Amino acid sequence: MRLILPTFLIFLSAHLSALAQPSPAKIRALYNSLDTTSIAQHLAFYQLYPNAPEGVLALKHTWKLLMDSSATRADMPLLFHSIDGIIALIHKPLGSQQTSLNEAELKAVEQIAARLPHRKLKGHGVWSEAEVLRLEPEEIDLARGLLLSQLSDTNEPRQQIRSYEALMDLMALQILARVPMDAAPEAKIRAINHYIFAEMGFRFPPHSLYAKDIDLYTFLPSVLDSHRGVCLGVSILYICLAQRLQLPLEMVTPPGHIYVRYRDPAREINIETTARGIHLDSEKYLGIDTRSLKQRTVKEVIGMAHFNQASVHWQQGHYEKAIAAYQKAMPYMADDMLLKELLGYNFLFTGQKEEGERLLRAVSDYLSEDAVARRTMAEDYLKGYADAEAIKSTFMEVDDNRASILKKRQTLEKVIEQHPQFRSGLMHLAITWLQLHRDGEALEVLERLHDIDPAEPTVEYYLAELYCERFDYHKAWHHLKNAERLCKDRQHCPKALKELRKEIAARCPE
Repeated sequence: MRLILPTFLIFLSAHLSALAQPSPAKIRALYNSLDTTSIAQHLAFYQLYPNAPEGVLALKHTWKLLMDSSATRADMPLLFHSIDGIIALIHKPLGSQQTSLNEAELKAVEQIAARLPHRKLKGHGVWSEAEVLRLEPEEIDLARGLLLSQLSDTNEPRQQIRSYEALMDLMALQILARVPMDAAPEAKIRAINHYIFAEMGFRFPPHSLYAKDIDLYTFLPSVLDSHRGVCLGVSILYICLAQRLQLPLEMVTPPGHIYVRYRDPAREINIETTARGIHLDSEKYLGIDTRSLKQRTVKEVIGMAHFNQASVHWQQGHYEKAIAAYQKAMPYMADDMLLKELLGYNFLFTGQKEEGERLLRAVSDYLSEDAVARRTMAEDYLKGYADAEAIKSTFMEVDDNRASILKKRQTLEKVIEQHPQFRSGLMHLAITWLQLHRDGEALEVLERLHDIDPAEPTVEYYLAELYCERFDYHKAWHHLKNAERLCKDRQHCPKALKELRKEIAARCPE
């Protein structure tokens, strides 16, 4: 946890050994400048001036912030005897490994945090993954389930798990020092947002980092240690805190993304954890082929952390490790068809053709409730329109470097020469041409794809947009209407199609 202090207090802490002891008047002035709701600032002040009268006052005030109204001064020795451990958690340098508390310190923090409601969940009392998997999703303590899943192979896992939980307990208690447990959901959300994004400085990592080590920014321990997390990593932390604050939140997964949502009959608050918790309208997350937003259970969220880790191994070409990570996710996401599909491809990559094809046959005809059209890659493989190497080409990573786009385009062109009916290959090739601002070449590829499969709404949308830019409004209207019809058949009317219709109509009325 990073300490947020006034500039002059940071300076004082860094240079204390080189300075004379401040006068009582200066110490008093520093004490009066503290944020009266900040546990971190009062503990820092006590650490600097434990023998000053104001230092004693800071410790007493810390106790008041940590405890509820039922606590008495007679209970204060509990804080005093655990103070070193609490300070070690709060002052832990960013990026360093979690400080493990000793048994006495753990018991003290756990007693201080005993009022937090997540402790009533059945999942807070379990100590094995097998027990977690037997629970209903609403009974799972997300932090305990994740930490058991991610730290069970480490040395002294129980000590580490309890220490990370103590850190999250202290974070929740800091938030409760600013909003009461019975506060309105909006107030709690504002308090969590301010604390983790403004005060603690949790951020989305630079692309150059997370593209290589997304697991470091997904797994809860790493997110807590580094204050960096991808959408899933920070959303997981958000849910862990929400369970401690009696705030019912949902995890929502548009394709390739995840965010947190509060919902009741009167309102819906989306919390975009990659943008410091701001609300975005749900329609922003919908697309041409995304007709609804999938809600995940707490149990599925545990599996998704391993799902993300598998993607790292895949990108690094470590297919056996990817298989192990997908299999680790499977008990938590047994009915997830995308997981089965991706696991199937990795079996193909490792020569386990029979097992891979078994999984692909199970998903090839599946149409997700939240999608307009079926994914076609598994079907194309089973029909002989693609092989394992062709499938690999579509998952090649690109970044802001033009060379990476050119490399993928060249690879895909060779794939399409060998597999001209491979729909996903053609789609990815068209996208690389668009990324290179070569609209003419993209148009040619999309027309080929349209001839093979005229039931892909995203293809029809791109064709309508490109023909509109080329002033060929007859073809633009034709493909727009195709896209609208395909979406309407699935009770979907995406914003992008509405906006494109307005644009074409303004230029050439129907």
